Amino acid sequence: DRQTLVAVLQFLRRSNLRESEEILRREARLLGDDLGAAALSPAGAGLLGAPGGDADAAGGEALLSRVTAAAAIAIGGSAATLLLYANAFAVGGGVVVEDQPDVSAVLSAYNQQGDPTLYEEYYSGLKHFIECSLDCHRAELSQLFYPLFVHMYLELVYNQHESEAKSFFERFHGDQECYYQDDLRVLSSLTKKEHMKGNETMLDFRTSKFVLRISRDSYQLLKRHLQEKQNNQIWNIVQEHLYIDIFDGMPRSKQQIDAMVGSLAGEAKREANKAKVFFGLLKEPEFDVPLDDEDEEGENEEGKPKKKKPKKDSVGSKSKKQDPNAPPQNRIPLPELKDSDKLDKVMNMKEAARRVRLGPECLPSICFYTFLNAYQGLTAVDITDDSSMIVGGFADSTVRVWSVTPKKLRSVKTAADLSLIDKESDDVLERIMDEKTASELKILYGHSGPVYGTSFSPDRNYLLSCSEDGTVRLWSLQTFTCLVGYKGHNYPVWDTQFSPYGYYFVSGGHDRVARLWATDHYQPLRIFAGHLADVTCTRFHPNSNYIATGSADRTIRLWDVLNGNCVRIFTGHKGPIHSLAFSPNGRFLATGATDGRVLLWDIGHGLMVGELKGHTDTIYALRFSRDGEILASGSMDNTVRLWDAVKAFEDLETDDFTTATGHINLPENSQDLLLGTYMTKSTPVVHLHFTRRNLLLAAGAYSSQ
Repeated sequence: DRQTLVAVLQFLRRSNLRESEEILRREARLLGDDLGAAALSPAGAGLLGAPGGDADAAGGEALLSRVTAAAAIAIGGSAATLLLYANAFAVGGGVVVEDQPDVSAVLSAYNQQGDPTLYEEYYSGLKHFIECSLDCHRAELSQLFYPLFVHMYLELVYNQHESEAKSFFERFHGDQECYYQDDLRVLSSLTKKEHMKGNETMLDFRTSKFVLRISRDSYQLLKRHLQEKQNNQIWNIVQEHLYIDIFDGMPRSKQQIDAMVGSLAGEAKREANKAKVFFGLLKEPEFDVPLDDEDEEGENEEGKPKKKKPKKDSVGSKSKKQDPNAPPQNRIPLPELKDSDKLDKVMNMKEAARRVRLGPECLPSICFYTFLNAYQGLTAVDITDDSSMIVGGFADSTVRVWSVTPKKLRSVKTAADLSLIDKESDDVLERIMDEKTASELKILYGHSGPVYGTSFSPDRNYLLSCSEDGTVRLWSLQTFTCLVGYKGHNYPVWDTQFSPYGYYFVSGGHDRVARLWATDHYQPLRIFAGHLADVTCTRFHPNSNYIATGSADRTIRLWDVLNGNCVRIFTGHKGPIHSLAFSPNGRFLATGATDGRVLLWDIGHGLMVGELKGHTDTIYALRFSRDGEILASGSMDNTVRLWDAVKAFEDLETDDFTTATGHINLPENSQDLLLGTYMTKSTPVVHLHFTRRNLLLAAGAYSSQ
């Protein structure tokens, strides 16, 4: 009633809560002068303790319960507002209303913690309720066990109830899913409040909300149970520390949930994967290509009739229409093609014409490069796109480059010698190279810690390396010297990669962020922050507009290079991610982790579409064949496995319902998709590369144990 509202408004004004007063007044349609007049009424004056007012406490109590009752009757937003005001009122007036459980629930939220001795009882009560609920709800509600366990434990530790925390941990840690074992190990070492200050993982856990995806029916069941039991402690944690993404529809099965959970912060919110992603490829630039006479002469010598070749005037324009899913050509500035790049593209096209069409009936040959006596500890490998050079990064901080072809590696001559060369001659590019420096191997010194990532530029003029020393170095492959050291990361840098168009590169490290750089800038152009643990691997999308990062928080994120936004979060791996590969058409992403599973993702819909099981150890290398028919995976279990990518991605269920609820039904068809397993004697596979003709190159260091 009006008098009650006026009393509450007066209280808000006294407490300087002008904004709340305005909102309530608008909702109640009360004007300022009404308020002034009502303040003169004795009941109002007495309750607010205004000068001269002398109403008794009983009047105040009656009025307060009327406020609370009004709150219960009011609808929607105003109910909550009124309830809070009534609550503030109760605190101010020192009046506690016993018969209103809602008010006491709100009040208990101000207590930092409940009775520490009851935590075990609360948790086991909820556990019993969930285990006795219907099968369809049990799987979904079981997701609550882990985040609640962690938060209740942290709350006990934070409030210095150390013995209760220890007993709570010992009683319930065995109930958690096996894929949280590593996190629980970290958690078990936090036994004092002081420990929590320095521990980043647990700070993240306290500050970032753990995401659970639950159907509306299961959520209502949980809510009803907690309110009936007045189990405020658990309800407070659910509201403060968990983000429950509720969907309409059937609850998910245990199998569906297991496929998606396991990351440090729960699942991704569905909203996180709704943004539009331009996953199509950019149109190849058009350029003229001279007819190739040598090939024709060669054919004649062999006595074959001269074939009529179609005119290759503009090779780049394969009358390709713009891909509808491709980003606009100028969405991000890309470097201009140099003449040498055009020449390389022509070579690439010729090689592609001789490319082997792979498939279940025609598997690639595999050539394995074994690093012998690598006592320096091989920590990274990369191979140039044309498969002419291979680089190894080592734990002794060296970077070693080998030529894989008979052509030796040569440096450019000194400045004095270069001035003597005739710059107009046709073979000037040959003449500038110093034959005296020719060798199969070049060693690059400069880093002061193990080298964890290496990447050749597409034009083979540069090489990137990143190290435990916190720097990324750019090396010239003309002079075999270091050109720049990029300092931005404060901790070890785990991976770096050049953009498929050159110029840009990405790095990711222990500081939990990935950085986008351009070779001619000292500072990063973009900083991609969001992961809750180390960024362990980085990959450019084939159109260079996006970057994928894999992390030790067991998630994969896709970032937009244009604005630095995170446009996809993929959860499902049960261990740190160590390898990423985009399919050549840009539609799919394959990821490998320490859990020995390869997961396949549809980038456009933001969904997991496949799971390849077979490896028994960390997967360090993933690569699609040049036309995307085969996916190769290399692992610490000393095997290379080949999978049928065409079959894996056909007939995908990506209807609107699946996209809306995230109900994924993964076929159990790993064995059907596995085309071959190739063992090495004792060499973990750390890198894979398909040549332009689809020969598979693999690399690793022989380990003698």
